[in-house]
Amino acid sequence: MLAGRTAGVRLDETGEQQAARAGARLADVRLAGVVTSPLERCRQTAGAILDARKDQIPLTVEEAITECDYGSWQGRPLKELAKEPLWKTVQTQPSAAAFPEGEAMLTMQGRSVAAVRRLDAAISAEHGADAIWVAVSHGDIIKSILADALGMHLDLFQRLHVDPASISVIRYTETRPFVLATNTHDGELTWLNPKPKTEGEETSGSAAEDAVVGGGAGPDAHPHP
Repeated sequence: MLAGRTAGVRLDETGEQQAARAGARLADVRLAGVVTSPLERCRQTAGAILDARKDQIPLTVEEAITECDYGSWQGRPLKELAKEPLWKTVQTQPSAAAFPEGEAMLTMQGRSVAAVRRLDAAISAEHGADAIWVAVSHGDIIKSILADALGMHLDLFQRLHVDPASISVIRYTETRPFVLATNTHDGELTWLNPKPKTEGEETSGSAAEDAVVGGGAGPDAHPHP
């Protein structure tokens, strides 16, 4: 069933376990905040992230990262929708897909990418360029944000896969986004925590935003908690 924005769709037991696992992975990551889609299943997931923490961080609801408006497709079985002519367009040329009585997929990507970039800029301005925050959203939304960060046309975004409660990581800079991880389900994440700066170390500017040539040394062997 294509749930879309249907009210009252909540996590089942499996979903709750998946959300709890995501929360546990993020428990020791120093977060500046959590931003969530207004839909119940995302609010539940955001709650699991907050419940796993020892500190208190702000929770913000952001309408612009809510689920795609699937219009009259919402609430219909996927096996039924797969017979619709529009289904092939969604699969092969999503930039041309507009859901009847709903929104176009290009519109979906535009508003979600704009929101994430706006939020990242605001959080960076308040907490510093190394600030880490979480956006809790939906599969197609996350895929479209990853496609933008990867410089992929929306028509290629179906090549990406985003599972429920998976964690993907993007670092935004003034020069480009860096995609650090996609669709992860396991592994500690404290390597994301900002590293202590040594005296006189550069913290911003073009050198800090350059791509690493040759792969670099990777995260510290002993991540900073």
